[in-house]
Amino acid sequence: VRWPKYVRLQRMKKIMIMRLKMPPAINQFNMTIDKNQAATLLRLLKKYTPETNEAKKNRLMEQAQAKKDGQESKSKKPQVIKYGLNHVTTLIEQKAAKLVVIAHDVEPIETVCWLPALCRKKDVPYCIIKGKGRLGMLVHKKMASCVALTTVRQEDKSELDKLSENFKAQFNDNTEVRRRWGGGIMGTKSQHVTQRREKAVQIEQAKKLGLSIA
Repeated sequence: VRWPKYVRLQRMKKIMIMRLKMPPAINQFNMTIDKNQAATLLRLLKKYTPETNEAKKNRLMEQAQAKKDGQESKSKKPQVIKYGLNHVTTLIEQKAAKLVVIAHDVEPIETVCWLPALCRKKDVPYCIIKGKGRLGMLVHKKMASCVALTTVRQEDKSELDKLSENFKAQFNDNTEVRRRWGGGIMGTKSQHVTQRREKAVQIEQAKKLGLSIA
């Protein structure tokens, strides 16, 4: 079977990423939250999806009409998740963000690889989740590199506090994430060759010392 070029490139890229050694700043994006945590988090974020353009237009029209009639506007600005890299960065710098969610597969990775360090510096809880498409769906886009929660309703406050506490321990205060290198995994053939070489070296050293290795 001759696979299409884009499939071959995907596979070559995956193998290359496995082989190359990866510094901790980039390797941290491989340490994502698990399935259950992701489900809980996405359930919470789904409650705060931004309004569509149509809904926003209707809300503003109602407000304008109420103002024109001299009445007090009833519709308040909704509490929603914030998205867009620049916007989220500003919220972190102002310490307005209560929780930041970063996608693990942003291309190029340089656009977000400094974000965890900024969150740690400003003491803002963050987590890394699989799939920029999942974050994009929450904000009516194809994909989103990161989203942030600034405020939540009273009934969701305890859930947000619990998630923040867990993610702070798992990411912000976890020194292992900042130290662990990734990659450097060789193929099966290369591993066998390395093992044979090591065994040959051990036998050579044993001969010099007058020992016998089976």
